[in-house]
Amino acid sequence: MPSTFLQLCCSAMETLAPKLPSFKVLNPSSSSSSSYCSTTRSSSSLRAGLRRPFSLSISASAVREGDPAVGSVSLGHVTRTDFPILHQEVNGSKLVYLDNAATSQKPTAVLKALQNYYEAYNSNVHRGIHFLSSKATDAYELARKKVAAFINASESTEIVFTRNATEAINLVAYSWGMSTLKPEDEVILTIAEHHSAIVPWQLVAQKTGAVLKFVNLDETESPDIEKLRQMISRKTKIVVVHHVSNVLASVLPIEEIVVWAHDVGAKVLVDACQSVPHMAVNVQDLDADFLVASSHKMCGPTGMGFLYGKRELLSAMPPFLGGGEMISDVFLDHSTYAEPPSRFEAGTPAIGEAIGLGAAIDYLSGIGMQKIHEYELELAKYLYENLLSVPNIRIYGPVPSGNTNRAALCSFNVENIHPTDIATFLDQQHGVAIRSGHHCAQPLHRYLGVNASARASLHFYNTKEDVDDFVRALNDTVSFFNSFK
Repeated sequence: MPSTFLQLCCSAMETLAPKLPSFKVLNPSSSSSSSYCSTTRSSSSLRAGLRRPFSLSISASAVREGDPAVGSVSLGHVTRTDFPILHQEVNGSKLVYLDNAATSQKPTAVLKALQNYYEAYNSNVHRGIHFLSSKATDAYELARKKVAAFINASESTEIVFTRNATEAINLVAYSWGMSTLKPEDEVILTIAEHHSAIVPWQLVAQKTGAVLKFVNLDETESPDIEKLRQMISRKTKIVVVHHVSNVLASVLPIEEIVVWAHDVGAKVLVDACQSVPHMAVNVQDLDADFLVASSHKMCGPTGMGFLYGKRELLSAMPPFLGGGEMISDVFLDHSTYAEPPSRFEAGTPAIGEAIGLGAAIDYLSGIGMQKIHEYELELAKYLYENLLSVPNIRIYGPVPSGNTNRAALCSFNVENIHPTDIATFLDQQHGVAIRSGHHCAQPLHRYLGVNASARASLHFYNTKEDVDDFVRALNDTVSFFNSFK
């Protein structure tokens, strides 16, 4: 199904000169959010040529009855004032930022932590004895301790800072995988995994002769947990699974999967990018061997992620990258290596970003992860139920029920309308930011029989008004495209 929106725009406005989108800052007390503009077409021209009547009249101070409350207002209303980026207009509309599964916004506390590091004590860590270096080192290592406490690791040395979760998975694949896997050993994954959890193991399997085995979906459109249990055998060396799907919004029973894997001596790596920012995650309770997450999805800076690994596993793993910081001694013909986590942190790290992640953890902890989770469960149900009002919509993943909770995201398609057309029109005409594409999950989309989908994803600073604005705008979008039939 080819994308038609830009062609329609061109034919409607071919005589209009393109301009850059305009950004207008709103009153910080207003209920709005930020967006990513994915096209270069003139937004003002587009509005002049194609905008349909649509009124946004909801005030940020309005409190919807039944919202999960903190005092008299919802958690979303209380916290959104901490996020400066949310209070602006783009393309003539207040922003409704619903692309949180791709990246979250950053509170003022994180922005100030970054600024303070670069203005007050910017210096390299671990290598200097002067005041600035000592202060930077203390702040960097304090951030590691904050991460460890946040996920309840046994000790901070079980936390390795990486550039992102992708690098963390690659670290396990190349360090543990290359030194452990043999021909015919099996790596079990699901077809719903992010590319970052698939591609590194494909590369390692090609080098070691290991075999990748994939679990399909069950009738509820969740990964088939019973088939996964049956697939685990003495040949299984590691199970690589997500905690929460970034497409299906399904939540996997990690504790059970870990028990099944450990019963045959296999390890478990958990991709927790979509769970750590949204719920309390306790690695000791999960008993997972490895777990990865990204700072930028949990209100922290980009360019920073972390790997949790059990101490005995990390200590037995060879270095992933060579260079400074990860060594004990270097000779001309060989080197010896530092203990974890330094062994896996070659070179100057992302110091400011680590400190920013620590500030984000302080912020999230101040709210309380259980409070965030309970609020987002309400938002998730509200989003799903209201999307059902859209004609000819197909929402992917399990249907919420008394026994089945969905994460606060919905991937969907609308019959005969390309998801990129939907996302573009929502952005250009209504200031609503969602994602379109395969969401780094092409095997899953092929299994579902589609090339792409649209995705709206929420965080705790979103409100039911955001959902209302989005659904109203989506209905308007569908009506617009259907008018050309």
